[in-house]
Amino acid sequence: MEPLDADGCASVDAALLTWRQGDCVVGEQWFVFRTDLERPLTLDGAAASAEGVDTAESEVFGFMVLTQTCDLVRKCSERPFVEVCPLVEVDEAQHREIERGRRPNYAFVPALADRRLVGDLDRVMTIEKAVVAGWDRVAGWQTDAEARRLALALARKRARVAFPDDFVAFATPLMSRMSSKHDKQSDEGRALRALREIRVRAEPSWDADAVKLAFWFIRDADDATFEGKRWDQFLEEWQKRIPKGGRFVDVQAVVQTLDDLTAREYVESDPLDLDYLSTRDG
Repeated sequence: MEPLDADGCASVDAALLTWRQGDCVVGEQWFVFRTDLERPLTLDGAAASAEGVDTAESEVFGFMVLTQTCDLVRKCSERPFVEVCPLVEVDEAQHREIERGRRPNYAFVPALADRRLVGDLDRVMTIEKAVVAGWDRVAGWQTDAEARRLALALARKRARVAFPDDFVAFATPLMSRMSSKHDKQSDEGRALRALREIRVRAEPSWDADAVKLAFWFIRDADDATFEGKRWDQFLEEWQKRIPKGGRFVDVQAVVQTLDDLTAREYVESDPLDLDYLSTRDG
């Protein structure tokens, strides 16, 4: 395949001027990946591209662009490639969790929320900008807040926390409670869905012999109470699942807003999400 000449590059560069990180193409597309032909993965729609060739392709609903906007609009002669991930369809419960940022292997796409299509961040493919230039662009987001949420989702995927094994065992009762109640049509289930996020801070560090833990259940600033109930009524049930023990000599939990946290407290804490209880070995 001949490389693009100057006119071809100029045409591609002009076509990509409006593209941004998070933009999508929707419709029949094919995700290409390397595979072991002797032990191929079982993927819906996947098929080896040719006998003896260790590549396969899987049909997807489209792609979302992962490359940062500043690199997208640079000349293709300088930065000729773009990273994309496939769009996949999820059920309503999963979609709510992804929208809340609780499934770090997926990215929420506001423009495609009605179709429950999200970016599958576990699968990434590199393509030439000339391919993207031929796509019909679907804007993935509309507001600065949505753009920041996407950037945060992409960053968290690569900065996933490997909590110490004893903390995983310690926090499992709490997370099991939340997983079982999250989608229920109950007061507690709706309260859990109303939380922005859950964060935990270890002081002085995760590796210390004696650790003080602070759990922050972060609510929206407008929700001083939830459906007429005080948040401490829900907090009492959650605290029962995290009594001090082992290295964790002091455990505090509170429901508060982002405004109640200092910048230092936020950056020194970690999100406690449904997919985040991974051990260093796991």
